[in-house]
This record gives sequence, C-alpha cells and structure tokens, in this order.
Amino acid sequence: MRVIGTIFIVKDRHQYFTIMKNKYAIIVVDMLNDFVSGSIAHPRIKHIIEPIKELCDKARAAGVPVIYANDSHTPEVDKEFKVWGPHAVEGTWGAEVIDELKPQKGDYIIPKKTYSGFFETSMERVLRELEVNTVIITGWQADCCCRHTSADAFFRGFKIIVPKETTDTLTDEAYLGGLDYIKNIYGGKICSVKSLKF
Repeated sequence: MRVIGTIFIVKDRHQYFTIMKNKYAIIVVDMLNDFVSGSIAHPRIKHIIEPIKELCDKARAAGVPVIYANDSHTPEVDKEFKVWGPHAVEGTWGAEVIDELKPQKGDYIIPKKTYSGFFETSMERVLRELEVNTVIITGWQADCCCRHTSADAFFRGFKIIVPKETTDTLTDEAYLGGLDYIKNIYGGKICSVKSLKF
C-alpha cells in the first residue's frame, strides 16, 4: 500500500482501490443571539447548545477545523425578512454567536446572506484549502439552513455527517423530516456526538 497525501492506493492481484481518508470540518450554522434569545428566538434551540459545544471542543482538541456559518443580513434588503422578519442584521448583537459557543482562536467565521452556508460565500474555498472532504453539519434549523447547507455540500462532492443531538427545528415532525431528507437524498450519515472519532 502506498500513501499519497490523504489517498490510500491499495493494490491486489486484480485491481486498484482508491480510498479517500476522511478529513473533517465542523460547520456550526446560525447559533446566533437572535435565534436563541433575540428577535426570532425559539425554545427548542437551547438543548442543542451543549452538544455542539462538546463536539467543537472535541474537534479542536483533535485539530479538526471549526467553521461558523452565520446569517449576516443587510438591513431592509435581504428577502429572508419577508419570510422570517428582521433578524441577524450585520454588525448587530443579534448576528453574533452566542456566548456559550463563541469562536475560539483558529476557528473560521463565514457570513452568509441566505440559508446555505455555501451560497455566494467563501465556504467551499476554505474547505478546499483545508483539504476537507467530510463536513459535520450542526446548528439551527435541521429542515432549513442545515438542510440547504447539506445540499450545497453534496453538490460539491463533500461527504456529510449530522450528529442528531446538535441540530433541531421548530417541531418534532420537521426535525425528523429534515434529518431523513439529508440521509436519503444527500447520503448523509446521522449519528451521535459520542460516536464520532477524529
């Protein structure tokens, strides 16, 4: 067996197999003040804070990048306001990451204008430069921003993992539907934080 970067080439008598070694990044979606205690806060978000913190601490200790995909909306312009009302306006307290999950030295912060962490942002470039091939998607909401971020990750060839206790949304039905969609349509792996090994 030869090791070439993160690609293992295994040769037997009949064929070659190329196996890509997983290189992970954590994506934390919209864990912002306005979603937790501000203009569009919802009580179901609170129980995912500690599992996300546990995962991020575990990742940092293993040298796995942590990337924040944060709504940062332009006042009176962004079309999301027609759906959700004003929230996470750029430069305001509401658009800041909650204190419990504040970015640490070495983390990455990527502002976004709509649901996906990839759409017209630097997300893909950052992941490519970090040589990441597997994204672990966490945050709010399973059936909206996490789902759209998963879609764009899938379209770009990234493998997707969603630890089930690190995301939620407005109802049980929507939460389970969001996870099922990511699993069945994008091939995402649904697991627990404790099962992840870096």
